[in-house]
Amino acid sequence: MATTSGPRTRTGRITFFISLAVFAQESTWNLYDSQVPPLLREHITSAALVGLLMGMDNLLGIFIQPWMGNRSDNTRTAWGRRIPYLVVGMPLAALLFLAIPHAAAALPPLILVMFAYALTANSFKPIAESLLPDFIPPQRRSRANAVVKIASSLTVMVAALISIFLIDDFPAASFAIPAALMVASAAVLGLKLRDSRSPGYQAALAEDRERPRAASRQARVRDVVLDIVRDPDRSRLLLIVSILVFGGAWAASRALITPYGMEALGLSRGDAGGLTLPSGVAFIVAAYPVAVLAERFGRLRVMMAGMTVFAAGLVLGTVVHTPTGVMLGLCVAAAGASAFLVNAVVVLWNLAPSGGVVGTYTGLYTVGWVGGGFLGPAVVGGMVDLTSWSLMLIHVSILAAVAVLVVARVSALRRRSEAGHGSP
Repeated sequence: MATTSGPRTRTGRITFFISLAVFAQESTWNLYDSQVPPLLREHITSAALVGLLMGMDNLLGIFIQPWMGNRSDNTRTAWGRRIPYLVVGMPLAALLFLAIPHAAAALPPLILVMFAYALTANSFKPIAESLLPDFIPPQRRSRANAVVKIASSLTVMVAALISIFLIDDFPAASFAIPAALMVASAAVLGLKLRDSRSPGYQAALAEDRERPRAASRQARVRDVVLDIVRDPDRSRLLLIVSILVFGGAWAASRALITPYGMEALGLSRGDAGGLTLPSGVAFIVAAYPVAVLAERFGRLRVMMAGMTVFAAGLVLGTVVHTPTGVMLGLCVAAAGASAFLVNAVVVLWNLAPSGGVVGTYTGLYTVGWVGGGFLGPAVVGGMVDLTSWSLMLIHVSILAAVAVLVVARVSALRRRSEAGHGSP
């Protein structure tokens, strides 16, 4: 009995610390997505250009995150391979985030600070997320990741509450709240967590001892990517494509929602930023059940169903074209999106050939996600320029429908592969 309860307690403790790290990071990113677009619109009128600049952080992530994930895979310290990067990077990113509203008087310094913050925050984003497969066994990763995503979704509510109650009266001071959360989280992680004790880190040490030094070249990002691209089974490659497409849909629905509320619904900046508040609750309610359903019915099948619900929610928000209708549609969409956000990275982790490249695979997941985050707002913003703000949610739903088709292809390939190997 003691042996069973011990690992469970430790797993819960580890999940809490990982959730704390993600919560602190995402609290800055969600306020960034919600309130930086209005700062840009004080200098820029084109929705497409605002979307392009809001996607700049995602473009940086495409190059930074796989490299940093791979670098952490190959780091060996007394603290482990992830924590050293977090305790340095998170406080620095907090300071840069705090500077954003103070640089908003002119466009060049605003873009410069946005660039510096995005570069720093992207550097440790995949590292924090890679802690989960380091500690949690494959069969439990969906449930643990659901808890992490619940923590992440709470930051949507935090950003919405800041938008509603503080941003109109205290636009600069509002940025201090997420920055303080990030600094506090870095301190807790540095004091309480050593990923050198994780099963993933210990397995990496064992691999180091077993393989010859020349074989260490196999852990490079380039070789990992080539392995995925050259694999006759396109499952991993198509999964990353689906992450890119759905990531674009999700990012557009978040980065452009404040100007959408202002332009299409006639709301104030603060009220428009608060449109996502109820959807944060919907995500929290749905996240853990979709993890359980995924373990029972299959992760890919649940992901497809969730993306379909996401698109349907956005159509609902367009048809019922009122603030209440939009919030209801966003709630339905967020509940559906949770199926993808909870399970997609778990599918990719479980397809990795070795625990020694988990950080690199996390980086590749985020390449797909931030690649979509870069392209999605710009593409949807361009569609808005061609049509109108009132159709913005419909444009996002089209991207989601494309992602459903890609995941359906991945599912077909996995069924074929499992049948060929006689897997259940």
